[in-house]
Amino acid sequence: MSALMLEVKSVQAGYGPMTVLDGLSFQVARGERLAMIGRNGVGKTTALRAVMGVVPLRGGSILFAGEDVSRLSAHQRAERGLGLVPQTRDVFPSLTVEENLLAGLKRRPKAALSEAYDLFPRLAERRHNGGNQLSGGEQQMLSVARALLGQPRLLLMDEPLEGLAPLIRQELLAAFRHMGQQTGISVVIVEQQVDEALAYAGRAVILDHGAVVHEDDAAKLAKDTDTLERWVGMAVH
Repeated sequence: MSALMLEVKSVQAGYGPMTVLDGLSFQVARGERLAMIGRNGVGKTTALRAVMGVVPLRGGSILFAGEDVSRLSAHQRAERGLGLVPQTRDVFPSLTVEENLLAGLKRRPKAALSEAYDLFPRLAERRHNGGNQLSGGEQQMLSVARALLGQPRLLLMDEPLEGLAPLIRQELLAAFRHMGQQTGISVVIVEQQVDEALAYAGRAVILDHGAVVHEDDAAKLAKDTDTLERWVGMAVH
C-alpha cells in the first residue's frame, strides 16, 4: 500500500481561456496535515477543486491512494474517499442542522450522526435550528461535520477559518486536531490565516502563479519571515 494518499503531478487547469494551475505538483502522505498558502488569486481554491474533480484537468495527473483518478467525476472521487469543505460552506438554509447532516450520511445509519455531535457539541444543541439561524462559526462546523460523515480518507478544506472570531477559529482547529487523532484522516487546508494554518499543519506548500514555489516543515516555515514576506506578503505574528 502506498504511503501517499495524494499525488498531484504537473497539473494544468483553469476556466475558459484562462490557465490558473500551471504545472502544479505536490504530495500528501497518509494521515498528514498539509497547509497550502499564498497570496489571493494564485490558484489555491482551484487546486482543491481540481483534486476534487470539480475543475477538469488540461494536463498532468492526480493519484489518490495509488489510483489515477484524473478522469473520474467528483462523485466518483467522493465515493473513493475524497471530501471537500468549500469556502462557501454550502449549508442548506431551509433545512435544520440534523437534516443537513443527514444529507452527508450517504448509506450510513442515522446513529452515525453521533460522530458529528461528539466532534461539535454545539451542533447537538442546535440540531433543530435551521441552517440560516446559525452563526458563521456554527455553519462552518456543520459543513465540516457533514463532510466527515461521508468518511473521507482525505479532506480538502478551503479557508475554513474565514470571517470567524479568534475564539471560534481556535475551537475549530482544536476539533480538526481531534478529528485527525481519532480517524487518521489526511487533510489539506487552504487558509489566509497563515499563522494558524502553519500551527495546525505538519508541512506546508506555498503557491504562486498556479505552481508550488516553496515547500517546508510548517513549524520551520512559520519562523522563516523572509520567505513568508516574499511569497505570501506577510509574516507570522
